[in-house]
Amino acid sequence: MPDTTCLVVAVLVSAAVTWALRVLPFAVVGPLRASPTVQYLSTRIPAGIMVILVVYCLRDTPLTRTAGLSPAAALAVTVGVHLRRRNAPLSILAGTAAHVALASTVFAHRGP
Repeated sequence: MPDTTCLVVAVLVSAAVTWALRVLPFAVVGPLRASPTVQYLSTRIPAGIMVILVVYCLRDTPLTRTAGLSPAAALAVTVGVHLRRRNAPLSILAGTAAHVALASTVFAHRGP
């Protein structure tokens, strides 16, 4: 019987810790939203993250050969669609489609 008691206590402690860890972020974030620092960061971070992602994705792209033209054209399509429509999923889809289409047709490596 003591084994069952230990098991029940372990399950209850695990459940309490899990519940506390899930509730804690909501309890902490509420007061922080009114902070001027958080409000400032919430307007600046999305653009910063996008810049970091673009640099990360294009860091190994050769700039001197035609291999760099497909990603550059896809980036231009993504930016153009986003500036025109202001729709992030549509911009990402259009840029991805442009890159895949260009990389597999116009800039595809033709064997020897």
